Amino acid sequence: MLTSQPLPLIWETPTTLRAWRRQQAGSIGLVPTMGNLHAGHASLIERARAENAIVVVSIFVNPLQFAPTEDFDRYPQTFEADRELCQTLGVDAIFVPTPQALGLAARAGSDHDRTGVIPPESMTNVMCGRSRSGHFDGVTTIVTKLFNIVQPDRAYFGRKDAQQLAIVQAMVRDLDIPVEICPCPIVREASGLAYSSRNQYLSQPKREQATVLFQALQQAAAMVTAGDRDRRTILDTVRSHCATVTELDLDYVELVDPVSLAPIEQLDRRALLALAARLGTTRLIDNIVLQTRPPIIAIDGPAGAGKSTVTRAIADRLGFLYLDTGAMYRAVTWLVMETGTALDDEAAIAELVAACDLDMQPQSDGGCVVTMNGTEITTAIRTPEVTANVSTVAAQKAVREFLMKQQQAFGDRGGLVAEGRDMGTCVFPSAEIKIFLTATPAERARRRACDLSAQGYEVDLAQLEADIIERDHQDSTREIAPLSKADDAIELVTDGMTIEAVIDRIISYVNTL
Repeated sequence: MLTSQPLPLIWETPTTLRAWRRQQAGSIGLVPTMGNLHAGHASLIERARAENAIVVVSIFVNPLQFAPTEDFDRYPQTFEADRELCQTLGVDAIFVPTPQALGLAARAGSDHDRTGVIPPESMTNVMCGRSRSGHFDGVTTIVTKLFNIVQPDRAYFGRKDAQQLAIVQAMVRDLDIPVEICPCPIVREASGLAYSSRNQYLSQPKREQATVLFQALQQAAAMVTAGDRDRRTILDTVRSHCATVTELDLDYVELVDPVSLAPIEQLDRRALLALAARLGTTRLIDNIVLQTRPPIIAIDGPAGAGKSTVTRAIADRLGFLYLDTGAMYRAVTWLVMETGTALDDEAAIAELVAACDLDMQPQSDGGCVVTMNGTEITTAIRTPEVTANVSTVAAQKAVREFLMKQQQAFGDRGGLVAEGRDMGTCVFPSAEIKIFLTATPAERARRRACDLSAQGYEVDLAQLEADIIERDHQDSTREIAPLSKADDAIELVTDGMTIEAVIDRIISYVNTL
Protein backbone atom coordinates (compact mmCIF):
# COMPACT_ATOMS: atom_id res chain seq x y z
CA MET A 1 0.00 0.00 0.00
CA LEU A 2 1.50 3.31 -1.09
CA THR A 3 1.20 6.23 1.30
CA SER A 4 3.04 9.46 2.00
CA GLN A 5 2.00 9.44 5.66
CA PRO A 6 4.68 8.78 8.31
CA LEU A 7 4.62 5.46 10.13
CA PRO A 8 2.53 5.59 13.32
CA LEU A 9 4.43 5.01 16.53
CA ILE A 10 3.78 1.62 18.14
CA TRP A 11 3.48 1.43 21.92
CA GLU A 12 3.03 -1.86 23.77
CA THR A 13 2.94 -0.86 27.45
CA PRO A 14 1.12 1.78 29.49
CA THR A 15 4.47 3.15 30.70
CA THR A 16 5.84 3.88 27.24
CA LEU A 17 2.57 5.34 25.96
CA ARG A 18 2.20 7.58 29.01
CA ALA A 19 5.77 8.86 28.59
CA TRP A 20 5.00 9.76 24.97
CA ARG A 21 1.61 11.20 25.90
CA ARG A 22 3.18 13.69 28.30
CA GLN A 23 5.17 15.17 25.44
CA GLN A 24 2.17 15.81 23.18
CA ALA A 25 0.51 19.18 22.69
CA GLY A 26 -3.03 19.68 21.47
CA SER A 27 -6.15 17.57 21.69
CA ILE A 28 -5.96 13.78 21.55
CA GLY A 29 -8.58 11.56 19.95
CA LEU A 30 -8.74 7.85 20.86
CA VAL A 31 -10.30 5.14 18.69
CA PRO A 32 -10.56 1.93 20.78
CA THR A 33 -10.66 -1.22 18.60
CA MET A 34 -10.00 -4.95 18.72
CA GLY A 35 -8.16 -4.78 15.40
CA ASN A 36 -9.05 -6.39 12.07
CA LEU A 37 -9.88 -2.87 10.94
CA HIS A 38 -12.50 -2.29 8.24
CA ALA A 39 -14.40 0.64 6.69
CA GLY A 40 -16.38 1.19 9.88
CA HIS A 41 -13.19 1.65 11.91
CA ALA A 42 -11.77 3.85 9.14
CA SER A 43 -14.74 6.23 9.49
CA LEU A 44 -14.01 6.59 13.22
CA ILE A 45 -10.34 7.27 12.56
CA GLU A 46 -11.11 9.81 9.84
CA ARG A 47 -13.40 11.75 12.13
CA ALA A 48 -10.84 11.63 14.95
CA ARG A 49 -8.19 12.87 12.51
CA ALA A 50 -10.42 15.79 11.47
CA GLU A 51 -11.14 16.87 15.05
CA ASN A 52 -7.86 16.37 16.91
CA ALA A 53 -4.19 17.29 16.81
CA ILE A 54 -3.16 13.73 17.79
CA VAL A 55 -4.91 10.44 16.99
CA VAL A 56 -4.31 7.21 18.92
CA VAL A 57 -5.80 3.86 17.86
CA SER A 58 -5.79 1.08 20.42
CA ILE A 59 -5.80 -2.54 19.23
CA PHE A 60 -6.60 -5.01 22.00
CA VAL A 61 -8.64 -8.19 21.84
CA ASN A 62 -10.09 -7.93 25.31
CA PRO A 63 -10.32 -11.31 27.09
CA LEU A 64 -12.62 -9.85 29.75
CA GLN A 65 -15.49 -9.39 27.30
CA PHE A 66 -15.46 -12.94 25.94
CA ALA A 67 -17.18 -15.90 27.58
CA PRO A 68 -15.21 -19.19 27.51
CA THR A 69 -17.57 -20.47 24.77
CA GLU A 70 -17.11 -17.44 22.49
CA ASP A 71 -14.65 -16.82 19.66
CA PHE A 72 -11.71 -15.29 21.58
CA ASP A 73 -9.17 -17.81 20.25
CA ARG A 74 -10.21 -17.34 16.62
CA TYR A 75 -11.02 -13.63 16.65
CA PRO A 76 -9.32 -12.27 13.49
CA GLN A 77 -6.03 -10.49 14.13
CA THR A 78 -4.43 -8.69 11.19
CA PHE A 79 -1.93 -6.29 12.70
CA GLU A 80 0.18 -5.57 9.61
CA ALA A 81 -2.90 -4.65 7.53
CA ASP A 82 -4.22 -2.62 10.48
CA ARG A 83 -0.93 -0.74 10.78
CA GLU A 84 -0.95 0.07 7.06
CA LEU A 85 -4.51 1.40 7.24
CA CYS A 86 -3.64 3.51 10.28
CA GLN A 87 -0.65 4.92 8.42
CA THR A 88 -2.78 5.77 5.38
CA LEU A 89 -5.31 7.57 7.59
CA GLY A 90 -2.65 9.61 9.41
CA VAL A 91 -2.80 7.93 12.82
CA ASP A 92 -0.03 9.19 15.13
CA ALA A 93 0.25 6.20 17.49
CA ILE A 94 -1.07 2.67 17.88
CA PHE A 95 -1.38 1.19 21.36
CA VAL A 96 -1.03 -2.61 21.19
CA PRO A 97 -0.79 -3.94 24.75
CA THR A 98 -0.78 -7.60 25.71
CA PRO A 99 -3.23 -8.76 28.39
CA GLN A 100 -0.29 -9.05 30.77
CA ALA A 101 0.73 -5.44 30.10
CA LEU A 102 -2.74 -4.42 31.30
CA GLY A 103 -2.53 -6.69 34.34
CA LEU A 104 -4.86 -9.36 32.97
CA ALA A 105 -4.75 -13.08 32.42
CA ALA A 106 -4.09 -14.15 28.85
CA ARG A 107 -7.25 -16.18 28.25
CA ALA A 108 -10.93 -15.32 28.12
CA GLY A 109 -12.96 -16.10 31.22
CA SER A 110 -9.95 -16.87 33.42
CA ASP A 111 -9.40 -13.52 35.14
CA HIS A 112 -11.37 -12.98 38.35
CA ASP A 113 -9.00 -11.43 40.93
CA ARG A 114 -9.08 -7.82 39.80
CA THR A 115 -10.88 -4.54 40.34
CA GLY A 116 -13.40 -3.87 37.62
CA VAL A 117 -16.03 -1.38 36.49
CA ILE A 118 -19.60 -2.69 36.83
CA PRO A 119 -22.29 -0.86 34.80
CA PRO A 120 -25.89 -0.62 36.06
CA GLU A 121 -27.84 -3.88 35.79
CA SER A 122 -30.69 -1.99 34.12
CA MET A 123 -28.37 -1.41 31.16
CA THR A 124 -26.70 -4.83 31.07
CA ASN A 125 -29.63 -7.21 31.62
CA VAL A 126 -31.25 -6.28 28.30
CA MET A 127 -30.36 -6.88 24.67
CA CYS A 128 -26.89 -8.46 24.30
CA GLY A 129 -26.47 -8.63 28.07
CA ARG A 130 -29.06 -11.41 28.37
CA SER A 131 -26.91 -13.89 26.46
CA ARG A 132 -23.46 -12.43 27.19
CA SER A 133 -23.18 -12.37 30.98
CA GLY A 134 -20.28 -10.21 32.16
CA HIS A 135 -19.54 -8.92 28.67
CA PHE A 136 -20.14 -5.25 29.45
CA ASP A 137 -18.26 -5.47 32.76
CA GLY A 138 -15.26 -6.46 30.64
CA VAL A 139 -15.88 -3.68 28.13
CA THR A 140 -16.17 -0.89 30.70
CA THR A 141 -13.17 -2.11 32.69
CA ILE A 142 -10.87 -2.05 29.67
CA VAL A 143 -12.30 1.19 28.25
CA THR A 144 -11.66 2.82 31.64
CA LYS A 145 -8.10 1.51 31.58
CA LEU A 146 -7.60 2.96 28.09
CA PHE A 147 -9.01 6.32 29.17
CA ASN A 148 -6.68 6.39 32.18
CA ILE A 149 -3.63 5.46 30.09
CA VAL A 150 -4.20 7.56 26.97
CA GLN A 151 -6.06 10.45 28.68
CA PRO A 152 -7.84 11.45 25.47
CA ASP A 153 -9.92 14.57 25.02
CA ARG A 154 -12.32 12.63 22.77
CA ALA A 155 -13.06 8.96 22.18
CA TYR A 156 -14.87 7.59 19.12
CA PHE A 157 -17.40 4.74 19.16
CA GLY A 158 -19.63 3.39 16.40
CA ARG A 159 -23.41 3.40 16.75
CA LYS A 160 -23.59 -0.22 15.54
CA ASP A 161 -22.61 -1.26 19.07
CA ALA A 162 -25.48 0.82 20.47
CA GLN A 163 -25.66 -0.89 23.85
CA GLN A 164 -21.91 -0.54 24.37
CA LEU A 165 -22.11 3.14 23.36
CA ALA A 166 -24.94 3.89 25.81
CA ILE A 167 -23.13 2.10 28.65
CA VAL A 168 -19.83 3.90 27.99
CA GLN A 169 -21.64 7.25 27.85
CA ALA A 170 -23.34 6.48 31.19
CA MET A 171 -20.03 5.41 32.73
CA VAL A 172 -18.28 8.62 31.64
CA ARG A 173 -21.18 10.70 32.96
CA ASP A 174 -21.56 8.84 36.28
CA LEU A 175 -17.84 8.63 37.07
CA ASP A 176 -17.02 12.18 35.87
CA ILE A 177 -14.39 10.91 33.45
CA PRO A 178 -13.08 13.96 31.53
CA VAL A 179 -13.50 12.64 27.98
CA GLU A 180 -16.01 13.53 25.28
CA ILE A 181 -17.68 10.46 23.79
CA CYS A 182 -18.23 10.94 20.04
CA PRO A 183 -20.84 8.57 18.54
CA CYS A 184 -20.32 7.86 14.83
CA PRO A 185 -22.80 6.60 12.21
CA ILE A 186 -23.06 2.96 11.21
CA VAL A 187 -21.10 2.22 8.05
CA ARG A 188 -22.64 -0.39 5.75
CA GLU A 189 -21.60 -2.51 2.83
CA ALA A 190 -23.36 -1.83 -0.48
CA SER A 191 -25.87 -4.55 0.44
CA GLY A 192 -26.82 -2.75 3.67
CA LEU A 193 -25.00 -5.23 5.92
CA ALA A 194 -23.30 -3.33 8.75
CA TYR A 195 -19.52 -3.67 8.68
CA SER A 196 -18.18 -6.04 11.35
CA SER A 197 -14.97 -7.97 11.84
CA ARG A 198 -17.12 -11.07 12.24
CA ASN A 199 -18.58 -10.67 8.73
CA GLN A 200 -15.57 -12.54 7.38
CA TYR A 201 -16.82 -15.68 9.12
CA LEU A 202 -19.75 -15.68 6.67
CA SER A 203 -19.71 -17.52 3.36
CA GLN A 204 -20.95 -15.53 0.36
CA PRO A 205 -24.43 -17.13 0.47
CA LYS A 206 -24.72 -16.39 4.20
CA ARG A 207 -23.46 -12.86 3.63
CA GLU A 208 -26.35 -12.33 1.24
CA GLN A 209 -28.79 -13.87 3.74
CA ALA A 210 -27.50 -11.54 6.48
CA THR A 211 -28.84 -8.53 4.61
CA VAL A 212 -32.28 -9.51 5.91
CA LEU A 213 -31.39 -7.84 9.22
CA PHE A 214 -31.13 -4.33 7.82
CA GLN A 215 -34.07 -4.94 5.49
CA ALA A 216 -36.21 -5.83 8.52
CA LEU A 217 -35.13 -2.67 10.33
CA GLN A 218 -35.88 -0.56 7.26
CA GLN A 219 -39.32 -2.10 6.96
CA ALA A 220 -40.06 -1.16 10.57
CA ALA A 221 -38.81 2.39 9.98
CA ALA A 222 -41.11 2.72 6.97
CA MET A 223 -44.05 1.66 9.16
CA VAL A 224 -43.21 4.33 11.72
CA THR A 225 -42.93 6.96 8.98
CA ALA A 226 -46.38 5.89 7.80
CA GLY A 227 -47.77 6.52 11.29
CA ASP A 228 -47.62 3.17 13.11
CA ARG A 229 -46.56 3.70 16.74
CA ASP A 230 -47.36 0.34 18.35
CA ARG A 231 -44.42 -1.50 19.91
CA ARG A 232 -45.79 -4.99 19.34
CA THR A 233 -46.57 -4.35 15.68
CA ILE A 234 -43.10 -2.95 15.06
CA LEU A 235 -41.33 -5.87 16.75
CA ASP A 236 -43.55 -8.48 15.10
CA THR A 237 -42.80 -6.97 11.70
CA VAL A 238 -39.05 -7.32 12.27
CA ARG A 239 -39.41 -10.90 13.50
CA SER A 240 -41.61 -11.88 10.57
CA HIS A 241 -39.19 -10.45 8.03
CA CYS A 242 -36.19 -12.14 9.67
CA ALA A 243 -38.10 -15.45 9.67
CA THR A 244 -37.90 -15.49 5.87
CA VAL A 245 -34.31 -16.72 6.30
CA THR A 246 -34.78 -20.13 7.93
CA GLU A 247 -31.10 -20.47 8.91
CA LEU A 248 -31.24 -17.24 10.92
CA ASP A 249 -31.61 -17.71 14.69
CA LEU A 250 -32.91 -14.45 16.14
CA ASP A 251 -31.51 -13.72 19.61
CA TYR A 252 -33.60 -10.62 20.32
CA VAL A 253 -35.46 -7.68 18.83
CA GLU A 254 -35.97 -4.79 21.25
CA LEU A 255 -37.31 -1.25 21.21
CA VAL A 256 -35.58 0.84 23.88
CA ASP A 257 -34.61 4.35 24.86
CA PRO A 258 -31.22 4.98 23.17
CA VAL A 259 -29.76 6.60 26.30
CA SER A 260 -31.12 4.57 29.25
CA LEU A 261 -31.89 1.35 27.28
CA ALA A 262 -35.23 1.18 29.12
CA PRO A 263 -38.00 -0.53 27.09
CA ILE A 264 -40.34 1.76 25.16
CA GLU A 265 -43.96 0.63 25.06
CA GLN A 266 -45.41 3.36 22.84
CA LEU A 267 -43.31 5.08 20.21
CA ASP A 268 -43.84 8.71 21.18
CA ARG A 269 -40.17 9.74 21.23
CA ARG A 270 -36.78 8.82 19.80
CA ALA A 271 -36.27 5.06 20.06
CA LEU A 272 -33.59 2.49 19.33
CA LEU A 273 -34.76 -0.58 17.43
CA ALA A 274 -32.01 -3.16 17.93
CA LEU A 275 -31.56 -6.83 17.11
CA ALA A 276 -29.05 -9.65 17.34
CA ALA A 277 -29.03 -12.96 15.50
CA ARG A 278 -26.88 -15.96 14.70
CA LEU A 279 -26.33 -17.08 11.16
CA GLY A 280 -24.60 -20.42 11.46
CA THR A 281 -21.98 -19.84 14.16
CA THR A 282 -21.66 -16.09 13.50
CA ARG A 283 -23.36 -13.60 15.80
CA LEU A 284 -24.46 -10.34 14.15
CA ILE A 285 -26.00 -7.17 15.58
CA ASP A 286 -27.64 -4.15 13.97
CA ASN A 287 -29.92 -1.27 14.88
CA ILE A 288 -31.72 1.78 13.63
CA VAL A 289 -32.99 4.92 15.39
CA LEU A 290 -36.68 5.60 14.92
CA GLN A 291 -37.86 9.20 15.04
CA THR A 292 -41.38 10.50 15.52
CA ARG A 293 -40.42 14.12 16.13
CA PRO A 294 -39.91 16.73 13.38
CA PRO A 295 -36.45 16.53 11.78
CA ILE A 296 -33.23 18.30 12.65
CA ILE A 297 -31.53 20.20 9.82
CA ALA A 298 -27.81 20.80 10.41
CA ILE A 299 -26.13 23.30 8.09
CA ASP A 300 -22.35 23.60 8.19
CA GLY A 301 -19.94 25.34 5.90
CA PRO A 302 -17.20 27.96 5.62
CA ALA A 303 -17.53 31.61 6.50
CA GLY A 304 -19.30 33.73 3.90
CA ALA A 305 -21.36 30.90 2.42
CA GLY A 306 -24.65 32.44 3.56
CA LYS A 307 -25.45 29.91 6.28
CA SER A 308 -27.10 32.34 8.68
CA THR A 309 -29.41 33.87 6.08
CA VAL A 310 -30.41 30.47 4.70
CA THR A 311 -30.91 28.92 8.13
CA ARG A 312 -33.17 31.70 9.37
CA ALA A 313 -35.27 31.58 6.21
CA ILE A 314 -35.70 27.80 6.38
CA ALA A 315 -36.68 27.98 10.05
CA ASP A 316 -39.22 30.67 9.21
CA ARG A 317 -40.71 28.76 6.29
CA LEU A 318 -40.99 25.45 8.16
CA GLY A 319 -41.98 26.93 11.53
CA PHE A 320 -38.87 25.37 13.11
CA LEU A 321 -36.60 26.74 15.84
CA TYR A 322 -33.59 28.60 14.48
CA LEU A 323 -30.88 27.46 16.88
CA ASP A 324 -29.01 30.72 17.23
CA THR A 325 -25.79 29.50 18.86
CA GLY A 326 -24.46 33.05 18.99
CA ALA A 327 -27.49 34.03 21.09
CA MET A 328 -26.75 31.12 23.42
CA TYR A 329 -23.21 32.37 24.06
CA ARG A 330 -24.58 35.87 24.53
CA ALA A 331 -27.13 34.56 27.06
CA VAL A 332 -24.40 32.96 29.17
CA THR A 333 -22.34 36.16 28.93
CA TRP A 334 -25.36 38.18 30.08
CA LEU A 335 -25.76 35.85 33.06
CA VAL A 336 -22.10 36.18 34.01
CA MET A 337 -22.35 39.97 33.89
CA GLU A 338 -25.77 40.10 35.61
CA THR A 339 -24.47 38.07 38.57
CA GLY A 340 -21.28 40.11 38.87
CA THR A 341 -19.08 37.09 38.19
CA ALA A 342 -15.57 37.91 37.02
CA LEU A 343 -15.16 37.20 33.32
CA ASP A 344 -11.92 35.30 33.91
CA ASP A 345 -13.16 33.20 36.87
CA GLU A 346 -13.61 29.94 34.98
CA ALA A 347 -14.48 27.90 38.08
CA ALA A 348 -17.25 30.30 39.12
CA ILE A 349 -18.60 30.47 35.57
CA ALA A 350 -18.60 26.67 35.33
CA GLU A 351 -20.65 26.50 38.53
CA LEU A 352 -22.96 29.24 37.26
CA VAL A 353 -23.79 27.56 33.94
CA ALA A 354 -24.22 24.14 35.55
CA ALA A 355 -27.20 25.50 37.52
CA CYS A 356 -28.78 27.79 34.92
CA ASP A 357 -31.95 27.25 32.87
CA LEU A 358 -31.52 28.48 29.30
CA ASP A 359 -34.44 28.20 26.88
CA MET A 360 -35.17 29.28 23.31
CA GLN A 361 -38.50 29.33 21.49
CA PRO A 362 -39.14 30.06 17.80
CA GLN A 363 -40.56 33.39 16.62
CA SER A 364 -42.65 33.88 13.52
CA ASP A 365 -39.84 35.83 11.79
CA GLY A 366 -37.41 32.90 12.02
CA GLY A 367 -35.68 34.29 15.11
CA CYS A 368 -36.08 33.07 18.67
CA VAL A 369 -37.11 34.25 22.13
CA VAL A 370 -34.33 33.68 24.68
CA THR A 371 -34.98 33.21 28.39
CA MET A 372 -32.48 32.68 31.19
CA ASN A 373 -33.73 31.36 34.53
CA GLY A 374 -37.24 32.43 33.59
CA THR A 375 -36.29 35.98 32.52
CA GLU A 376 -36.75 36.96 28.89
CA ILE A 377 -33.45 38.45 27.65
CA THR A 378 -33.88 38.46 23.85
CA THR A 379 -33.07 42.18 23.62
CA ALA A 380 -30.74 42.38 26.62
CA ILE A 381 -28.18 40.04 25.07
CA ARG A 382 -27.68 42.42 22.10
CA THR A 383 -26.22 45.32 24.11
CA PRO A 384 -22.70 46.63 23.33
CA GLU A 385 -21.58 45.49 26.80
CA VAL A 386 -22.53 41.88 26.15
CA THR A 387 -21.02 42.05 22.66
CA ALA A 388 -17.72 43.29 24.10
CA ASN A 389 -17.44 40.37 26.52
CA VAL A 390 -18.93 37.40 24.68
CA SER A 391 -15.66 36.22 23.11
CA THR A 392 -13.98 36.02 26.53
CA VAL A 393 -16.78 33.91 28.00
CA ALA A 394 -17.22 31.77 24.87
CA ALA A 395 -13.56 30.71 24.95
CA GLN A 396 -14.02 28.81 28.22
CA LYS A 397 -14.26 25.02 28.00
CA ALA A 398 -17.05 24.70 30.59
CA VAL A 399 -19.21 27.14 28.64
CA ARG A 400 -18.67 25.31 25.35
CA GLU A 401 -19.46 21.93 26.94
CA PHE A 402 -22.60 23.27 28.64
CA LEU A 403 -23.90 24.87 25.47
CA MET A 404 -23.29 21.75 23.38
CA LYS A 405 -25.43 19.78 25.83
CA GLN A 406 -28.08 22.50 25.67
CA GLN A 407 -28.03 22.45 21.88
CA GLN A 408 -28.48 18.68 21.91
CA ALA A 409 -31.31 19.00 24.44
CA PHE A 410 -33.09 21.41 22.07
CA GLY A 411 -32.49 18.86 19.34
CA ASP A 412 -34.43 16.25 21.30
CA ARG A 413 -37.57 18.26 20.54
CA GLY A 414 -36.88 18.15 16.80
CA GLY A 415 -38.15 20.83 14.46
CA LEU A 416 -34.82 22.65 14.57
CA VAL A 417 -32.41 24.24 12.08
CA ALA A 418 -28.83 24.83 13.22
CA GLU A 419 -25.81 26.28 11.47
CA GLY A 420 -22.13 26.40 12.28
CA ARG A 421 -18.88 24.51 11.72
CA ASP A 422 -19.60 21.22 13.48
CA MET A 423 -23.39 20.90 13.74
CA GLY A 424 -23.52 17.81 11.54
CA THR A 425 -20.29 16.24 12.77
CA CYS A 426 -20.33 16.85 16.53
CA VAL A 427 -23.50 18.45 17.85
CA PHE A 428 -26.13 16.59 15.80
CA PRO A 429 -24.42 13.59 14.19
CA SER A 430 -27.85 11.91 13.85
CA ALA A 431 -29.54 14.88 12.17
CA GLU A 432 -31.98 13.75 9.49
CA ILE A 433 -30.73 16.39 7.03
CA LYS A 434 -27.09 17.49 6.93
CA ILE A 435 -26.03 20.19 4.51
CA PHE A 436 -22.50 21.40 3.84
CA LEU A 437 -23.20 24.82 2.34
CA THR A 438 -20.27 26.27 0.50
CA ALA A 439 -19.12 28.38 -2.43
CA THR A 440 -15.77 28.94 -4.07
CA PRO A 441 -13.49 31.50 -2.39
CA ALA A 442 -13.82 33.70 -5.47
CA GLU A 443 -17.62 33.70 -5.21
CA ARG A 444 -17.61 34.40 -1.48
CA ALA A 445 -15.13 37.23 -2.03
CA ARG A 446 -17.40 38.66 -4.74
CA ARG A 447 -20.41 38.58 -2.41
CA ARG A 448 -18.45 40.21 0.38
CA ALA A 449 -17.20 42.90 -1.97
CA CYS A 450 -20.77 43.70 -3.02
CA ASP A 451 -21.84 44.07 0.60
CA LEU A 452 -18.90 46.34 1.45
CA SER A 453 -19.35 48.45 -1.69
CA ALA A 454 -23.00 48.98 -0.82
CA GLN A 455 -21.86 50.36 2.53
CA GLY A 456 -19.50 52.80 0.81
CA TYR A 457 -16.22 50.95 1.41
CA GLU A 458 -13.46 50.52 -1.16
CA VAL A 459 -12.56 46.87 -1.65
CA ASP A 460 -9.59 44.87 -2.88
CA LEU A 461 -11.16 41.73 -4.37
CA ALA A 462 -7.89 39.80 -4.53
CA GLN A 463 -7.16 40.54 -0.87
CA LEU A 464 -10.69 39.53 0.15
CA GLU A 465 -10.25 36.17 -1.60
CA ALA A 466 -6.86 35.63 0.04
CA ASP A 467 -8.36 36.43 3.45
CA ILE A 468 -11.20 33.94 2.88
CA ILE A 469 -8.75 31.17 1.90
CA GLU A 470 -6.73 31.84 5.05
CA ARG A 471 -9.90 31.85 7.19
CA ASP A 472 -10.94 28.50 5.69
CA HIS A 473 -7.56 27.04 6.60
CA GLN A 474 -7.77 28.32 10.15
CA ASP A 475 -11.34 27.07 10.62
CA SER A 476 -10.58 23.58 9.28
CA THR A 477 -7.42 23.10 11.35
CA ARG A 478 -8.49 24.66 14.66
CA GLU A 479 -8.28 22.39 17.69
CA ILE A 480 -11.85 23.00 18.88
CA ALA A 481 -14.86 22.48 16.59
CA PRO A 482 -12.94 22.34 13.31
CA LEU A 483 -14.80 22.91 10.07
CA SER A 484 -15.36 19.59 8.31
CA LYS A 485 -18.00 18.00 6.12
CA ALA A 486 -19.88 15.10 7.70
CA ASP A 487 -19.54 11.89 5.70
CA ASP A 488 -23.29 11.75 5.12
CA ALA A 489 -23.80 15.47 4.47
CA ILE A 490 -25.09 16.82 1.16
CA GLU A 491 -22.59 19.30 -0.26
CA LEU A 492 -24.34 22.25 -1.83
CA VAL A 493 -22.08 24.59 -3.83
CA THR A 494 -24.02 27.83 -4.21
CA ASP A 495 -22.06 29.57 -6.97
CA GLY A 496 -24.62 30.96 -9.38
CA MET A 497 -27.57 30.20 -7.08
CA THR A 498 -29.91 32.75 -5.54
CA ILE A 499 -30.77 32.60 -1.84
CA GLU A 500 -34.29 31.47 -2.74
CA ALA A 501 -32.93 28.68 -4.92
CA VAL A 502 -30.71 27.45 -2.08
CA ILE A 503 -33.61 27.52 0.38
CA ASP A 504 -35.90 25.69 -2.06
CA ARG A 505 -33.24 23.02 -2.66
CA ILE A 506 -32.78 22.32 1.06
CA ILE A 507 -36.52 22.22 1.72
CA SER A 508 -36.87 19.75 -1.14
CA TYR A 509 -34.55 17.43 0.78
CA VAL A 510 -36.75 17.82 3.86
CA ASN A 511 -39.84 16.97 1.82
CA THR A 512 -38.32 13.63 0.81
CA LEU A 513 -38.12 12.40 4.44
